[in-house]
Amino acid sequence: MKTTMSSKGQIVLPAALREQDNLEPGDEFSVERLEQGQYRLVRSRPLPNEGLVDWLLACPEKDFFVPIESESTDEL
Repeated sequence: MKTTMSSKGQIVLPAALREQDNLEPGDEFSVERLEQGQYRLVRSRPLPNEGLVDWLLACPEKDFFVPIESESTDEL
């Protein structure tokens, strides 16, 4: 596959690659220069649950979750 660098230095990954690897806007990559004209692009993966505590602490109101009555799944 081919792609072109823009005047701003941006390179677009082809849609087929984005779909194949479930890439989304905001995903981060590291770029490594192997030698002149050769580069390696590696997707940076966040650690599992990274940001979870911050997300939970950002809850707008304490005790906002109220359990509701429902049928037990033990008998299914």
